[in-house]
Amino acid sequence: MTRIAALTLDQAPAAARTALQGIEKGLGFIPNAFATLAHSPAALGGYLALAQALSKNSLTPAEREVAALAASEVNGCDYCVAAHSFFGGKTGLSADDLLAARAGTLNGVAALARAVTLSRGQVSDEHLSSAREAGLDDAKIVDVIAQVSLLTLTNYLNNVAKTDIDFPPKAI
Repeated sequence: MTRIAALTLDQAPAAARTALQGIEKGLGFIPNAFATLAHSPAALGGYLALAQALSKNSLTPAEREVAALAASEVNGCDYCVAAHSFFGGKTGLSADDLLAARAGTLNGVAALARAVTLSRGQVSDEHLSSAREAGLDDAKIVDVIAQVSLLTLTNYLNNVAKTDIDFPPKAI
């Protein structure tokens, strides 16, 4: 059962409504994660600003989804696994790719995102060397860390709130 309610547009604080309307325009609906985040217009705005900035980083859209899936799996966020499986599929990732991303085995991005999340940033020299051997330069390494940081916010929010999943459920 949900512990922090997702707000309707009418229930949301006035300072969050414009952002929610923009999300609705872009996606065709307001996902429950954003409707829950809207309890704090500052948190919603901060999330959206960082997400927008990261959309212009050195990672491809598929790589961003891979990092999101690896972090969300480690953090046990069923909501984000479902959402990023949906969005990852839109970037061309296959069902097998999505499962490998969640396991951290798909590629260097997945492995690094998993290691960063598991170790809370205390990755070993071996993990960093493996990322570099997989072709990640320093910009991509920093961008993976930033992506993990973004996802940690929504992972923790959805885990605390027990947000109702409004995306197709994660693959088993």
